[in-house]
Amino acid sequence: MEIENIVMDGVPGVIARPATPPRAGVVVLQEAFGLTGHIRSICGRLAAEGYTVIAPALYHRDGAPVIDYSRVEEAMTFMAKLDIREMESDIAAALAALRDEGFDAARTAVLGFCMGGSVALHGATRFDLGAVITFYGGGISAGRFGMPPLEELAPSIGCPWLGLYGEQDPTIPLDDIEALRQALQRSRADTRLVTYPDGGHGFNCDERPSFVPAAAAAAWSETIAFLGERVSG
Repeated sequence: MEIENIVMDGVPGVIARPATPPRAGVVVLQEAFGLTGHIRSICGRLAAEGYTVIAPALYHRDGAPVIDYSRVEEAMTFMAKLDIREMESDIAAALAALRDEGFDAARTAVLGFCMGGSVALHGATRFDLGAVITFYGGGISAGRFGMPPLEELAPSIGCPWLGLYGEQDPTIPLDDIEALRQALQRSRADTRLVTYPDGGHGFNCDERPSFVPAAAAAAWSETIAFLGERVSG
């Protein structure tokens, strides 16, 4: 699946289009390491499932670096510079580009990984969307990027939301996951939180030592089913 560069109202990123008429549009939000090969592969896999996919480069204000997974401290340095207001603008640019591709809000989803997963949940409270999916998004009990904690945002989720977390994640304690689960019960939206007993942080990424094939396969099946039910009608 060919992945092309795109610039959306000054925001660079990548776009992947399916070979057949598209089912819906998806915005993919990167993990802390930038638009890595893994994130690009996610775009390609979604395109193979029939989706038009855009991933904005959230580090574009710093030159859109792609950071090796071994350089965690460097990734944290770039991540610390992020501000939710700027990222909202980036997401808005990607959503506008999908509208130009012919997708209304009901046929548009946001899918985020790690820091992008946290921002995706925030987006579910700010944008008109058909669905949102969060892979191991942190900041549940303490806010990040100028956002409130996710457990405070959860009751305001305004669209179907799916959360996928690993029970062995040292950065997201089980107590935090349970607090998020409880907070989701106060949302009027259709929400679902799934945990994987063997999954740690980044369990979906086959470029990291934390990759857990069984959990990744199960979470991907959940993702494709959720998108099919929510935005592909």
